This record gives sequence, structure tokens and C-alpha cells, in this order.
Amino acid sequence: MIGIMLAKIKRFIREPWTFIIMTIMTIGFASIIGYSNSDSITIPVYSVDDHIRESIVGDILTDSDALSFKWMSEDDTAEMISSGKAEVGVELLKNDFRVLVGVESPTVELVRQTVESAYTKKIQYQQLSESTDVRDIQSVIKDPVFTIETTSFRGSDANINDNTLQPLFGFTLFFVIYTIAYNVFHILEEKTDGIWDRVILSPVKKWEMYVANFLYSFITGYLQVVITFSVFRYWIGVDFNGNFAEALLLLIPYVFAIVALAILITGFVKTVQQFNAAIPIIAVSMAMIGGAYWPLEIVQSEFMLTLAKFVPITYGMEVLNGVAVYGYSMSELLYPISILLLMGVIMTGIGIHLMEKRHI
Repeated sequence: MIGIMLAKIKRFIREPWTFIIMTIMTIGFASIIGYSNSDSITIPVYSVDDHIRESIVGDILTDSDALSFKWMSEDDTAEMISSGKAEVGVELLKNDFRVLVGVESPTVELVRQTVESAYTKKIQYQQLSESTDVRDIQSVIKDPVFTIETTSFRGSDANINDNTLQPLFGFTLFFVIYTIAYNVFHILEEKTDGIWDRVILSPVKKWEMYVANFLYSFITGYLQVVITFSVFRYWIGVDFNGNFAEALLLLIPYVFAIVALAILITGFVKTVQQFNAAIPIIAVSMAMIGGAYWPLEIVQSEFMLTLAKFVPITYGMEVLNGVAVYGYSMSELLYPISILLLMGVIMTGIGIHLMEKRHI
């Protein structure tokens, strides 16, 4: 088995192009679509006084939802505005500000109102601190006149759609199908060329041949996922809501299920041409039905939602969204994980049975 694995690794080193292309396409599509769906507008901002950035004004601008204020140097801000990369910029002074307009648009007035509101709050806090005795503040903190309770208007069963994570998860689960499938595809090639029969005559057992091919396909597929997620985590800056390691770990059952699916397809088809035709059709169909291209929450057809229950991508997206968006616990994710493992076991058994029965 080790010898087969080493032979597979050498072949991977000689012909890594499928793996590289699929990884690049995953990162490219997820980046383009994820950033094009971004709801915030980036506004370059700078200040000659570093204390402004650390003041209440800087805190308010940093926490703004509608606008994404990005701290830069004066030269970088001017370059972004002059090159058209930003419509407007802001210079913060001690008690005033200046809006640098590159293109007249509604964003200019929104920026002006946001920054003006931040300075107004700064003045209010200063007046409050000057007119109030510290001892009075401490007594109010210890014995408040009233308390405020805040609750979210969103129900516990509401759906959250993250415009950055949705394309990242969807395209990762979609493109890894091709990487895994074209690795399992070598089994069909080897059987067609007679290599499989020659290996059987050697001391290598048949189950070792299947396990070696299964492990190799799993490792390459999972490696693609790790590389893709790592690029977004450490280079682009997507933090997975603090659950990066958990997302990688819980994606193992999905990769296992896709390897099993590729084995099942290999068991059904008879020729290389049939395999090459089947993989794109199955991969694209599963991505559309399983919510890789768009969230399943926007799908109204009961028939399509029923079909989604038989697609591994559905449960892969459920696991990733559960851990990175909704913050589900492990017990809440056991159902999709169990379904993926069950799918993997069933499809592996049927696929191997068909390959042995047909004896390609």
C-alpha cells in the first residue's frame, strides 16, 4: 500500500496541474464574488494627530457599519482619491475635519454626516466630563437609577447570509469535487490499461489498492481545502468568526463523502469518455441544488429542497455555516456530519461492488 501511495505522490509531483488550477479557480471565484457582494464602502481616512485615531472619534468611525473607514497615510489617501479607487476621503483634525471629494456622489454627504456625528459626540462627552463630578459618576455606576436591557429583533430561527463566507464555502465545496474525481479517475484508467490486473498479480492485496487510492484522493482534496481556507484566513483576512480550525476539522466528513461519490461514479461508467462527461454535469447540478451558488433559504420549491437532502454539498454547507456563521456547538452539527459519513460509507460500498462486478 505504501508503494502505491508513493507512486501516486510521484505522479502528483509530475502532473499537479489539475490540483493547481482548481485551487486557483476556487480562490479567484470566491474572492471576486465575495468582494463584489460586500455591503460596505471603503473610505480612506488619515490624521496628523495620532490621538484622534485613539479618541472617541476614531472608535465611532471604526465601528461604522454602512461605511468602512480605512486608516492610511496622507499620501496614500490622496493617491486613492486621485486614481479613482475611492470616491471620497477624510482628514481628521483636533476639533474639525475636512472631506476630500474625488467624485460627487451621495456617499460624500453620508461620509460628512457620519464624521460630523462622531465629532458631536466627542464634544458632548467632553462637556459631560467637565461638568460632572467624578464622585457623582462613581455613585451612579454603583447604584444606577435604571437599567437597560437590549435584545435582538432577529428571531432565534432566522437565517443569516454572510456575503463573504457564502461564496468561499460554496466554491470550495464545488471545485474540490473536480480535484477528487480526477484523482479517483486514475482507477478507471489503470483498469482500462490493464495496470490494475498486473498489480493484482503482485503481493499487494486488492483492499490495499483501494485504500491507497482512497487515501490519496482524500489527502489531495483536503489539501486543496486547507490551502484555500488558509489563503482567505491569513492573506485576505477572513477570520471565520474565530472558528477557522473548527471549520477545517469538520469538513473532513464532506471530503470523505466526495471521494466516495467519485468511486460510485467510477463504478457506474464504463469508459473514460463517460466519466469526463458525467463529472461536470453531476458537480454543477449538486452545486446548484445543494446551495453552493446561492443560499438554500431563498429557494421556494419544495421539490428542489427535497432533492437537496440527497446531495453532500447541502450538508457540507450546513456544517460550515453552522460553525462559522451561526456558532453551533458540536452536538448541533452531529446530524449533517452523520449524514455525510453515512453517504460516504454507502457510496463507497456500492461503488466498489460495481467495479468488482463489472471488472472493467
